[in-house]
Amino acid sequence: MNRKGISRILGIVLILVLSIALDRVTKIYIREHIHISDNIFVIKNFFTILHAENTGAFLSLGDSLQNPWKFILLSLLPLLALAFGVFYVMLKPSIGKLTTIGIVLVIAGGAGNLYDRMLYGSVTDFMHMNFGIFQTGVFNVADVSIMIGMGLILLESWQKDRKAKKEQSTPDAETLAA
Repeated sequence: MNRKGISRILGIVLILVLSIALDRVTKIYIREHIHISDNIFVIKNFFTILHAENTGAFLSLGDSLQNPWKFILLSLLPLLALAFGVFYVMLKPSIGKLTTIGIVLVIAGGAGNLYDRMLYGSVTDFMHMNFGIFQTGVFNVADVSIMIGMGLILLESWQKDRKAKKEQSTPDAETLAA
């Protein structure tokens, strides 16, 4: 493996470790210092810190499932998907930088939430935002990592699509010479 490949893998590992560590530190703090019934208004009527335990997946989906289905759908399949994602991003150096970072952030967020689910039986959520006309569910740093990662993947896809359309509409030198 060349120097560029080693740097790429080290960058992937660094982003993965830092993202998971930030998620862990914030969840541990919330679990140890914020009571389940507390609401801390950071920005009044907009941003609130609270302590919620989610036994399901996104927006509590799957919360009422019984084992073994709950284990299979909320732990085993996500674990397999995360493992596949790690191998994919490590072994595919042709992926664009934004997409690579995006995939790593999605994996890190998924790993952070999966770790909680497997260790505690629930995922610690603690942030809520109210935009007036709509509000978020309660979320955590892992969820933010996933959303930023998906945003980066979509951004690079949009940029590539836009570039391809621009190249199609611009006549090449052979067309102009004819």
